[in-house]
Amino acid sequence: MEKREELYRGKAKTVYRTDDPDLFIMHFRDDTSAFDGKKVAQLPRKGMVNNTFNAFIMGKLAEAGIPCHFVKRLDERDSLVRRLDMLPIECVVRNVAAGSICRRLGVQEGMDLVPPTFELFLKNDALGDPMINDSHVASFGWATPEQVARARELTFQVNDILKKLFADAGMILVDYKLEFGTFNGELMLGDEFSPDGCRIWDAQTRQKMDKDRFRQDLGDVIETYEEVGRRLGMSFG
Repeated sequence: MEKREELYRGKAKTVYRTDDPDLFIMHFRDDTSAFDGKKVAQLPRKGMVNNTFNAFIMGKLAEAGIPCHFVKRLDERDSLVRRLDMLPIECVVRNVAAGSICRRLGVQEGMDLVPPTFELFLKNDALGDPMINDSHVASFGWATPEQVARARELTFQVNDILKKLFADAGMILVDYKLEFGTFNGELMLGDEFSPDGCRIWDAQTRQKMDKDRFRQDLGDVIETYEEVGRRLGMSFG
């Protein structure tokens, strides 16, 4: 499978067409950004690490019955994925209070959220990815009520799978975002799952092991991503 023309260039990934109209190649770059692109950097090995991480997690989810766009990892930085018609929304689950929910609601970081919260955000960097609700989604036609309900169902199924996976490896899956799209009418998990799109803490020390290390200038960003991966059973070249 060979890359053809570039279809989309995001903040950290580039998507290419292939000879098969139903399949794209997703290329993971070393680019890193935070705060809607206001803070940017190049982190060597990041593309390789996130591609490996994403392939591992997507494989675990697929084994558990979650429909995913991921097909296979092609090489260090490229993965083959199904072409999805993406919904312009992000689904966020929070198991522990951190980040924007603390600022919005004045709650203390580290509070366990029982049951976990589910939030929707509009995927729009220019607007700062604002929080939205089901009514907004329906009124503006971003997704059908059935698609939102299915995305919510799949998101919580993912949570059950991954919370245990991380807990068994001595870590807390604090929160994460998922994106979904349709393939031949079926809603599937798209985009990626890596430490760029979730928060992970060490279960004993509560050390931050995710993109907050970049946001908060904590250092050792990629080294920590690799440590998360090794605890989960990944190996990096």
